[in-house]
Amino acid sequence: MAFQPPKQVIVLPQTQQLKACTTIIRDKNTQRADFIFYSDRIIRILVEEGLNHLPVVEKTVVTPTGKEFHGIDFQGRICGVSIMRAGESMEQGLRDVCRSVRIGKILIQRDEETALPKLYYAKFPPDIASRFCLLLDPMLATGGSAIKAIETLIDYGVAEERILFLNLISCPEGIAAVVAKFPAMKIVTAEIDAGLDEKLYINPGLGDFGCRYFGTDK
Repeated sequence: MAFQPPKQVIVLPQTQQLKACTTIIRDKNTQRADFIFYSDRIIRILVEEGLNHLPVVEKTVVTPTGKEFHGIDFQGRICGVSIMRAGESMEQGLRDVCRSVRIGKILIQRDEETALPKLYYAKFPPDIASRFCLLLDPMLATGGSAIKAIETLIDYGVAEERILFLNLISCPEGIAAVVAKFPAMKIVTAEIDAGLDEKLYINPGLGDFGCRYFGTDK
């Protein structure tokens, strides 16, 4: 039976363009330049979709013809927060869509003694509690790092419902873990894979996204 994502999860429309891009970045033979190019295309689509789920207000403007146009405007300010290192690959896509956007950073690594995610570094805009946060990490596997990052944002005053988690590839286990802990937030993902293998890697996945994007895989 196919996995049915909960209502908090928004999966990008599975268009031919998106499928072609994800096929390229999943291919182990894809060269780094192409991996970056097609990943960036997907990231921009993710950001655009994430923005669709932010609140808006009605706004009326006057066009050069002197006529009124009744449109909308975003309600409130946003910021990006990348989970280092792989999440930093998504920052440019956010900047391409949101001019002069502020971006915070979180470094989370596994504690060697407890094997649990541990926060090592966090730097955010001082007014982050009043902003909508786009949390950036390309892969959602077990959900451990994402949960720790969300807990950190909440500790800094960000309301759970103001957090949108953007990722390229996710899996049922990670989605279930994050949604169970934070039912008021939303996840925007490009594709949901079958699950985790015995090493807790996403299957079929695409390997280590950060290493492939930043060129440290060889």
